[in-house]
This record gives sequence, structure tokens and C-alpha cells, in this order.
Amino acid sequence: MRLTSFTDFALRALMRLAGEPTRSFATNEIAAEFGISRNHLAKVVRDLADGGFISTQRGAGGGFSLARAPQSITLGEVVRVLEARHALVECFRGDGGNCVLAPRCRLKARLAAAREAFMRELDATTLAECAYPARSSKNPAPNIA
Repeated sequence: MRLTSFTDFALRALMRLAGEPTRSFATNEIAAEFGISRNHLAKVVRDLADGGFISTQRGAGGGFSLARAPQSITLGEVVRVLEARHALVECFRGDGGNCVLAPRCRLKARLAAAREAFMRELDATTLAECAYPARSSKNPAPNIA
């Protein structure tokens, strides 16, 4: 399984927020900390807010923070919301795609089972378990690939 960079950035941001769940963060701060484009992160933040994972506040003193306790958010929930528009393979698309193997394919069921196993693992993991702590002198800059 491969997640989009969009979902990767969203998970990074959520992990950081989970490290300080009562704090509000500015988009610039998270973008700089993880080396992510501020504009791209702003789109991620919008989708996370639409998904109910974060709350946003505009203006002076604004920013974004977790909308729910990190123990109540699973990685599977986040991935399902953000990856919903990306089918694993052509035949998994909502319209069935244009796969020429569809009538006799023996792969689809196995890929579906693999996807479900992947998602079960993510469903069993909360954001709190993956919280990324604040950077300090004892905790150098992140090395997230």
C-alpha cells in the first residue's frame, strides 16, 4: 500500500498536534518544522477540518488544534477519509474502472483482503500512540522520510 503525500503530510501534522493536544499551531510553524510547503499544508488543514479531526481559528492568535482527543482518532479513520478518492487499483474505483481483466480476474479479491488487513492495523492504532513530541534541545529536528 502506498499513501499519497497529501495523507502523509496530514498524518505528520496530526502526530505533531497529538504531541501537544491542548495547543494551537500555525500552518507556518508545522510547515517549517517538517519541511512541507505551506500552501500544500493549508490544503491538508482544510481537509482535516472538513473531516472533523481538527478545529481552525482565523485571525490573530488563530491556528489549528485537534478537535478530539488523540486517543479517539485512529490512523485508519484518517486514512479512509483522506484516501477515499484514490482507488488502490483501477477496478476498485466507484465506477468499476476500465480493467480488461474484470470478467476473469483472480487478483481483485486478494488485493481487497490485503487492503482490509492494512486498514485493520491502522484502525488498531490511535493518534495518541503515534504522537510526535515538541522539539527541544534534547529532541533534535525530525527525520521523517
